[in-house]
Amino acid sequence: MTKRVIVESYNSEWKRDFEDIRSELMAVLSGKVISVEHVGSTSVEGLSAKPVIDIDIVIEGEDAFAEVKGALMSIGYTHEGNLGIPGREAFKYKGKEHLRKHHLYVCTKDAEELRRHISFRDYLRTHPEAVREYSRVKEEGAKLYPYDIDSYIGHKAPFIESIYRDIGLI
Repeated sequence: MTKRVIVESYNSEWKRDFEDIRSELMAVLSGKVISVEHVGSTSVEGLSAKPVIDIDIVIEGEDAFAEVKGALMSIGYTHEGNLGIPGREAFKYKGKEHLRKHHLYVCTKDAEELRRHISFRDYLRTHPEAVREYSRVKEEGAKLYPYDIDSYIGHKAPFIESIYRDIGLI
């Protein structure tokens, strides 16, 4: 069954949802990581988003990964590999109904994907006109492609690339 692409207006509870997830993560990651970052659309106040929290766990370097992976496995996460994106390792989970749905990644502090996530998030947090336009594009994409995530992503791509150009990422 194809999942529906759902984009919601900004929900102030997303910030609390991130903190709940972060708390659970830090119970096993404290002292092992540089930071746990709320990235993606739910991290930008006022931005419409799919109601899924995106999280990047930032580590010093690749030598820290094995310990962090073990800690995450101890609380129910499973390593999925980099899914084709170097410097970023994905994790999935089961049995976390007490937390909002989330995507979890571990990135080295110098990973290009981490830099993109943080730069894009921080740009949007300081440019309300971009937040309004990106919300419009995302809502429009969800209406045009309600059961086609690839087309939805393709619909957003020109806007994202324009921001990447503005901030020097491409």
